[in-house]
Amino acid sequence: MKIEPQHVVSLTYDLYVDQDGTEVLQESATEEQPLTFLFGAGQMLPKFEENLSTLSTGDTYEFRLTAGDAYGEYDEEAVANLPKEMFQGTEIPEIGSILPLQDNNGNRFQAQVVSIAEDAVIVDLNHPMAGQELHFKGNILNVRPATPEELSHGHAHGPDGHHAH
Repeated sequence: MKIEPQHVVSLTYDLYVDQDGTEVLQESATEEQPLTFLFGAGQMLPKFEENLSTLSTGDTYEFRLTAGDAYGEYDEEAVANLPKEMFQGTEIPEIGSILPLQDNNGNRFQAQVVSIAEDAVIVDLNHPMAGQELHFKGNILNVRPATPEELSHGHAHGPDGHHAH
């Protein structure tokens, strides 16, 4: 079956990124634990879906996404100082920790602690893969029409459509 909007896609992938001139495997989805998503629902990077849009069950794929088409260029201004007073009553987070944050409009996002200053915790608000070209290789395991329930929920319920929330 061909990949189309309102279809559930299950696939494997190996994601490689460049580290000091060498491509390094960053993450994978296997046949035992595939990536399953509702195609066209806005859950995946648009260019990722665009590269899959001509494929069908059983096809293999390989493509690269520029940083601009993936998680954006690294933004030096997306590093912020959080006053240590924000952490009163709790321990100061460790370098490398991921902090769940929320802005004044209720939007949730994550920041990684990059250093600790005398009066502030310095966090990086960039996506961990910002500024990196992504290299994907994988196989399309299954394509099926989404169930009415999946369409109403806006996401896949697993490879067979029967996973509970």
